[in-house]
Amino acid sequence: MSRRRITSRARIQLLGLLMLMGLGALGLKLWWIQVAHGLEWTSQLRGSSQATVRIPSVRGEIKDRNGLSLVQNRASYEVDFYLPEMVKGYRERFGHPPVTEYRATINGMPKDLKEPDIIKIVNNGVVPRLNDLDLARDYNAGKLQKHYRNDTEVPFSYVKDIDFPTLAKFSEHDVGLPGVELALKPVRSYVYGALASHLLGYVGMPDDVDKEDAKKFTFYQGDFEGKSNIEKMMDEYLRGKPGVRYLRRNAKGTIDGILREDPPEQGANVFLTIDARIQAITEEALRAVSRAGAVVVDPNNGNVLAMVTVPSFDPNTFIPSIKAKDWQALQKDEGDPLVNRAISCLPPGSTFKLITALAGLRGTKNLSGAKYSCGGGVSYGDHFFRCWVAEKHYTHGTIGLADALKVSCDSFFYQYGNAASIQSIDAVGKMLGIGQESGLQLSGEQTGNMPGPEWMQIHHPQERWSQAQTANVSIGQGYTLVSPLQLAMAYATIANGGVCYYPRLVDRVLKQDGSPVLDEHGNVAVPQTPRVRSDLRQEISPDKIDLVRKGLWKVVNEDGGTGGRARLKDWVVAGKTGTAQATDRGHEENVAWFVCFAPFDHPKYVVAVMVQGASGHGGEVAGPIATRILERTLAQDEGKFDMQVAWLAPAHHANPLQLIKAVTYHDTGGNLGSDDEEDAGDSQNATAQMASSDASPDVEPEADSQGKVRRRGPAAVARPLPAAAPAPRNFFQRIFGMHPRQAPAPPPPPPNRRRGTPPR
Repeated sequence: MSRRRITSRARIQLLGLLMLMGLGALGLKLWWIQVAHGLEWTSQLRGSSQATVRIPSVRGEIKDRNGLSLVQNRASYEVDFYLPEMVKGYRERFGHPPVTEYRATINGMPKDLKEPDIIKIVNNGVVPRLNDLDLARDYNAGKLQKHYRNDTEVPFSYVKDIDFPTLAKFSEHDVGLPGVELALKPVRSYVYGALASHLLGYVGMPDDVDKEDAKKFTFYQGDFEGKSNIEKMMDEYLRGKPGVRYLRRNAKGTIDGILREDPPEQGANVFLTIDARIQAITEEALRAVSRAGAVVVDPNNGNVLAMVTVPSFDPNTFIPSIKAKDWQALQKDEGDPLVNRAISCLPPGSTFKLITALAGLRGTKNLSGAKYSCGGGVSYGDHFFRCWVAEKHYTHGTIGLADALKVSCDSFFYQYGNAASIQSIDAVGKMLGIGQESGLQLSGEQTGNMPGPEWMQIHHPQERWSQAQTANVSIGQGYTLVSPLQLAMAYATIANGGVCYYPRLVDRVLKQDGSPVLDEHGNVAVPQTPRVRSDLRQEISPDKIDLVRKGLWKVVNEDGGTGGRARLKDWVVAGKTGTAQATDRGHEENVAWFVCFAPFDHPKYVVAVMVQGASGHGGEVAGPIATRILERTLAQDEGKFDMQVAWLAPAHHANPLQLIKAVTYHDTGGNLGSDDEEDAGDSQNATAQMASSDASPDVEPEADSQGKVRRRGPAAVARPLPAAAPAPRNFFQRIFGMHPRQAPAPPPPPPNRRRGTPPR
């Protein structure tokens, strides 16, 4: 009996002990949660009560060498659909959303999946309300569905760059639809339209969304990125840093205030070597023809002062995205307005005789005193290579190098080039950048050809190099291809006495406070020091270089020179004409060239002009264009001419393939030159290498059948929807501080400004 009592008592004591141990463990757990890890849980609770918005960065400006803004930013308003919020709102108002099935590949295996039918949700739950307010617009439903499937975190742009009346309506009416928001974004503005369009490039949305970055934010607004040329090559400097806005959610999950904000930082400003006034002068001069390219460089440092190509385009067409029909029109245009002809490569014709001339003067070669006879042509193998003068039924006789340059005698250079050797021509060509990359990193730039035996073995192994091939190269025909930029840099070398510079297009990159941008090593990211490619004086004596300069002077300033049309009254010009044959897209045509520099004694400018589709010669087609550029630029330096930098519409000719016989300007004096012009050689035609842009613009597709909206027009009374009463201001009005009835005025049209007037 007593034994049973003892056992019961022990059990009670054991049970009490277990209860005490349980309470102790519970207390320890509570201490562990509330005290030891209290801050952690508090932090997580706070995190769940806030939302984050990624604020897009603001790109830096692009300016000319004097600080004139060529590319700025403007405010753009668009209507965005936040699709997850839209699906959630549909579910709350109408119940389970409609579902669609689709087939996808998961881990390499096809699988049938389901998702909310976002097209039906938009068409049935959103468009009717927008239609009541006359705010509905056609859209591409296929793009909407793809966006929801792949880029859920990023808002879908329903209407981009809305006009002022639409903006006013959105500001006046609270649409009252979850997921429909009015967004303010900074977008690019190309201040002067088509001016320098092939240099500046354009921007667009990234091809792929950075999903890892998007997951960090509740609402994600991406940055524009450079798609071509300066916008692309300087993107890392132009693109600023995004900001973050932290929003507070209440117990119902509704955003009701701003906690704090880290504002975005604007990117650095990029200053080009381009002078907007010289760019405008060159643009105006080149519009006399339909397909052409021109480059103006400073021979003393390699700075590119102007680079122009026609036809052209307005990069504002790409902002914020280009319509599909506009993109198709650009691609189908016979003139290829997206091609930068200043960095495309074509046969140079007689302008290449500069390289041949120098090849006979380098190292042990000393053909400075050599003379050759012109009997109307020269035979190599079974082919007779004629001189252009043969058609005029006379010959150039026996002449030396300077006079051969003056009259552009093909017969002389056939023989001179073979005496110099193809190896020497090839060496000099490479020293001057022929067949080499410029280093500018412009979209689609072509390197051209500096052909020789090694090049032939690689590209045409079935052919053998011969004296006939050297003869072709010597006069800039055959497989020889160069760009206006390359020729400009080659002639700049002769203009300055022998130093070959790399071309420079970006002068400096400055932060918003005016300090230079530094690289990871603390050095200036874009130094202003000129880069030297080679120094001809190490292989060719100054007196021999002067012999070539004298020949270029004769071309323009002595009677009988092929470049007499480039003669100017107030300045001494030196240069070289060229007429070649080329094949572009299967079409054979003549190419007219003229490259020159002035003033002769102390050169300040080198101008290279190339015109496609010339029925006339280089001197009468390209020569007057180069002369006009030189004359106006030099006159501007002396205060005798003032070029306005103004908005430019795209250069476009109704018939871009029409042949050009000659170029004249109605506001200039008479022609000071002669009629003695060279024809294109009769050698084989080389296929032109036209610069092709690898850019992928943000193309806005046309509306499809499911995205067509049957507009009802403005309604007197809005149709009620089963939704909660709208808040006084919508989401983006709150986070951007916008007020419903204070709609900003639309951006003004680009002004016509005189040089030096800062854009506002």
